[in-house]
Amino acid sequence: MKSFTYSILVLTILFTFNSQAQPILDSNYFNSLKYKHDLNLPNWGPYTKKYIGVSHIPDVDKGLRFDLSVFPGFYRRKVDVPNVFFESGFHPWEASPNLEYFSFRHELEWKDRVYTDISYSLMDEKSRLVRIECVNNTDIAQSIVLHMMSSIHFPSIKEYNPNTPIEFSTIKLPDYAVWIDGLDYQDLQFATPRPQDQLGYDGKLRGEIRDHGLVNGSGIGNGFGNDINDRVLYGVKLKNDIQDAILWLRYKLDEGQTTILKLEGIANKTLKLSGNGDFKIEQIKLDELKPGSYGLEMVSREKTSIVIDGFTVVREGDVKSIEVKAVDWNYTPQIIEGPVKNSVILKYENTDNYYGLYWDYDGYQLRQWHYKDLSDDFKQNVNGHVSTEFSNGTNGHFTNVFLRPITIAPNSSLTVNGVVCTGTKAEVESILKKKMSSAEAIKIYEKAREYLYAYDVTPAGERYIFSNQRMAATTITNVVYPVYTQRQYIRHHAPGRWWDCLYTWDAGFIGIGLAQQDVRRGIESLNAYVNETDEQSAFIHHGTPLPVQHYLFQELWNATQSEEFLKNYYPKLKRYYEFISGKNPSSTTRMNSNLIRTWDYFYNSGGWDDYPPQHHLREHSELYKNVTPVVSTAHCIRIAKILQMAASHLKLKKDSKEYDTDINLMSKALQDNSWDEESGYYGYVVHDASGNAQEIMKFEGKTNYNMGLGGVSPLLAGICTDEQKEKLLKHLKTKGEIWSDVGLSAVDQTAPYYSNEGYWNGTVWMPHQWFMWKTMLDFGEADFAFKIADTALNLWKKEVESTYNCSEHFVIESGRGAGWHQFSGLSTPVLSWFNAYYQQGTLTTGFNAWVLEKKFDSTNSSLSAKLKVSGDKGDDFSMVVCLNPEFSYQVSWNSKPISHKEISKGTLSIVAPLTSEVGVLKVEKVVR
Repeated sequence: MKSFTYSILVLTILFTFNSQAQPILDSNYFNSLKYKHDLNLPNWGPYTKKYIGVSHIPDVDKGLRFDLSVFPGFYRRKVDVPNVFFESGFHPWEASPNLEYFSFRHELEWKDRVYTDISYSLMDEKSRLVRIECVNNTDIAQSIVLHMMSSIHFPSIKEYNPNTPIEFSTIKLPDYAVWIDGLDYQDLQFATPRPQDQLGYDGKLRGEIRDHGLVNGSGIGNGFGNDINDRVLYGVKLKNDIQDAILWLRYKLDEGQTTILKLEGIANKTLKLSGNGDFKIEQIKLDELKPGSYGLEMVSREKTSIVIDGFTVVREGDVKSIEVKAVDWNYTPQIIEGPVKNSVILKYENTDNYYGLYWDYDGYQLRQWHYKDLSDDFKQNVNGHVSTEFSNGTNGHFTNVFLRPITIAPNSSLTVNGVVCTGTKAEVESILKKKMSSAEAIKIYEKAREYLYAYDVTPAGERYIFSNQRMAATTITNVVYPVYTQRQYIRHHAPGRWWDCLYTWDAGFIGIGLAQQDVRRGIESLNAYVNETDEQSAFIHHGTPLPVQHYLFQELWNATQSEEFLKNYYPKLKRYYEFISGKNPSSTTRMNSNLIRTWDYFYNSGGWDDYPPQHHLREHSELYKNVTPVVSTAHCIRIAKILQMAASHLKLKKDSKEYDTDINLMSKALQDNSWDEESGYYGYVVHDASGNAQEIMKFEGKTNYNMGLGGVSPLLAGICTDEQKEKLLKHLKTKGEIWSDVGLSAVDQTAPYYSNEGYWNGTVWMPHQWFMWKTMLDFGEADFAFKIADTALNLWKKEVESTYNCSEHFVIESGRGAGWHQFSGLSTPVLSWFNAYYQQGTLTTGFNAWVLEKKFDSTNSSLSAKLKVSGDKGDDFSMVVCLNPEFSYQVSWNSKPISHKEISKGTLSIVAPLTSEVGVLKVEKVVR
């Protein structure tokens, strides 16, 4: 390999002024995010897990959510329930990054013949305008209906199960007593260490469980007590003298089970506990206790799993006053007549908030649905015109303001306005009494729309705006509440509402997509998945542990050059990296080969569920302990290089040297063990029982099993020899191998295990194409980089314009979208590609570039930028700059003219040599 150097490049480029306001990224902002995984979004937003609309969070700490959804339909005919869990006729349409405005298109007659655009606009902190624009593009009149459906929803027992609320308990204690929750421990250690000890799934604490009956819903379990000497340590602070003190312990064992628990500290006793399958109380008499700090350690002395809910210390005479009560979730509100015509007030038992509704259409009926789900039974009864109350015996409730009939003349539209608000009863009544006029509604609507992202694209990019807006709206509105992590309920950007939970690698791409329109949204997406260095888990983990957060980190730095950002997030990303690389206690480096394996944390290495070698391991799980993939080590090398650039900037020489050592070690591991000369791909490596590399894993003993994007992943690590690089690039570029008419296939199409029936196998996805695109920029392969992006943007445009859907992946044979229909997670690279090539005011580089400075002027006439670029001396690298399309440009490098390629008016592809000198790149308009 050629000698490794850094080059400082100073660029002065004519740039278009970007009208987006620059956010304030100061220490106050970053301090507000510490120990927090929630998003700084309004309490009003599209947070539902049920039926699309607007939601309100009365108290973010409690996990309750109020929903208002509008169901449009044809009068006395079809009403489509806008269920977020399957295709149901609505599409995310527009959304501002911070949710001051968002809208959904509900199709009644496809395609855009009869539809409603339902938008939700900021009025103030307590209220939102609901604007329903009803459009009839047919030559005949239409009679439609609108159902305004209000409901309340409670925190669920687990992800993917929003219909089952967690029935936790509350506890009432004497005024002087404090409940010590099972999770309030200072330390918990299993006698037999587990790989997950430093990485709790879904951000749960070590030993944490969520279950019905537990006080506040959480406690210690998860096999605690299965081994002798499992131990948990608590601190107890007493403010008062407690005479005749009792330690009151709440626990649960399975019926017929017994165990021994040894207590040391404030209580010194060995307890023999028995179980009946429900919670039980053990009372331990203590001496008189003085105010002060005490410890309590509980140690298991038998091999029986126990659930520890928590404990308190009270006077013996106060024991009977302790009351544990199951929460009573009540879905049915008190329905109160509103203060003005066409209004109603709702009061739910489980929140102090009142909710008010107003609508400006006189033909209505107020109805109630005592249903958990508005499904087929609802559709059969919804057109009934006599009954006002319906029940199917399930536990739930929807208050239905039924507007009907609404007549729309041929080829015309009309608008129905409404207001949803919250507060005290007096505040709600005050808002409703204002009786907003149509003129006022228009002003509110237009003001809210000013928060939409301002596109400033070149002429060549205009054809992609429609499909880009749908992707942006889908990404911004795919946000759900509540999601539970780190003992918090949070708002969370999900890949799609089907996945109402955390997803680590998807979230990295979501952040990259969000950052294209507002860097704060990208920062907070990153913040949701990293922990402070003194927290238990190395990062927030769900699903594939592919460290996309590090790529998001680099994208955000290159966009902002915020020193505060760098100082806050470098330590967290370093800790994340150290876990993946096996330096922070983990099991990723069990092999003597130094190749990375993450199977102990999830079955998926690259996010590609049925990728052939990975799928083979899943069918033969006994192989997990001896086989390493390629992609995990390749990405570990690349993120080490990203962090090395950050460490260099922060002048952390020791860190930088350690990364260098790691990079060399892992690079050698791949080169010595994984390269397969016969196929020209890197392969999965089979190890012997001692962890020594033995051979490449092969399909039927003949063919490298990793012919696909996993087999070329060392390209992004930047470790390949020239000969290896040439072979891998040939695979990528050759149609019928990895390249197809619709982009990069996940699996080489010549491989004997290629299939056209797979999820990843036989399809094209966006995320690993993004990795290859950035890698091509590093290599100076500017034309192929553009081919990847251009093919993806055109593919995306075609599908979105045809269906309005934002697809998960694309079938190679047909080029059609498939999978989840409102997918943001791994499809967000289309937002990145669009901005790179068509949004004026954009500078794009590969992974090797670290932007030190950049400054745009307000007239698109210059950009000054300084970059630090790593790589092999003498190689070329490329950048994309999107400029004012009204001019032609000349480019010079160190005062010497160099050629460039104009991809389209205003979009320049610039290839520059990597040298050890400080270089100045100037792009100036040609004066005619």
